Amino acid sequence: MKKQKTKVVTPQNKVSFKSYIKRYWQLYALLFLPMLYLVIFKYVPMSYIQIAFKKFKINRSIWAMPLADNNGFEYFIDAFSNPDFIEALRNTVVLNLLDLFIGFSIPVIFALILNELVFKRFKRVVQTIAYMPHFLSWVIISGMALQMFAPTNGLVNMFFNRMGMETVHFLDDPIHWVFTYIFLGIWQSFGWNSIVYLAAIAGINPELYEAASVDGASRWRKMWHITLPGIKSTIVILLIMNLGNILGSGFDRPFALQNNLVMDVAEVLSTFVYKNGILGLKFSLTTAIGFFQSIICVFFLLLANWISRRLGERGIW
Repeated sequence: MKKQKTKVVTPQNKVSFKSYIKRYWQLYALLFLPMLYLVIFKYVPMSYIQIAFKKFKINRSIWAMPLADNNGFEYFIDAFSNPDFIEALRNTVVLNLLDLFIGFSIPVIFALILNELVFKRFKRVVQTIAYMPHFLSWVIISGMALQMFAPTNGLVNMFFNRMGMETVHFLDDPIHWVFTYIFLGIWQSFGWNSIVYLAAIAGINPELYEAASVDGASRWRKMWHITLPGIKSTIVILLIMNLGNILGSGFDRPFALQNNLVMDVAEVLSTFVYKNGILGLKFSLTTAIGFFQSIICVFFLLLANWISRRLGERGIW
């Protein structure tokens, strides 16, 4: 018998780059404006990062400014020799770690509880109430905190006094201020942060729950063996992103809640940069601090992503 020759089949629908662009040029045209926005407002301003290595002169362009002393590292040395900066750095790390360890799991638990609610109308009401604090500014929240936690006429302390308990200085004592700060941050954000986990739970195959019901699994077992593994990758990705922001802190929250009695624990890098850069006109110093923050945040992001990949989890990339 004659051997049949195998024919090499070449893909007939292989499209060249030129014809591909010609066919889908509308999509790339829609992408042009967002890319232009990123270049103009995100990448072009990065050229000003060299202010951290130069002596800032308001009447000169950044390219004509003279190089700072110590081969351009004068302001980095000044920052790390400043005890106020070291204190702000310590407070930023401590508050962000407490936010991470205490507050990260709250949205996950809340999403799991919401998923187990049977009555849909009650579930929607709970979700709406939990989302509402996210839309309040920290100026409003700080005013509410003063009304609730003031030592003399705050509602909480008035209740404590009626019960025969001592007054608690929530906003005046450094230790109590830290836990009040963490509590208000969790209250403001846990409902909104749970949306991502609820979306991940909605993507789990419902047939898994049906099969578990047939096998006689309880609701707790379904949650532990189906729901949690189903959102595990989402939890890991958000944890990596939070670790990447370990030195970054918002300005509104600490600035609105801090006062002179708790500045030892309330001064963070964002408020330090505001007071020294905007009010003190030390632009080179605060640019150096911002550059240092960015480098450390990128390092933690890469480290957390590498650890998650080594443990067999899905990282960001």
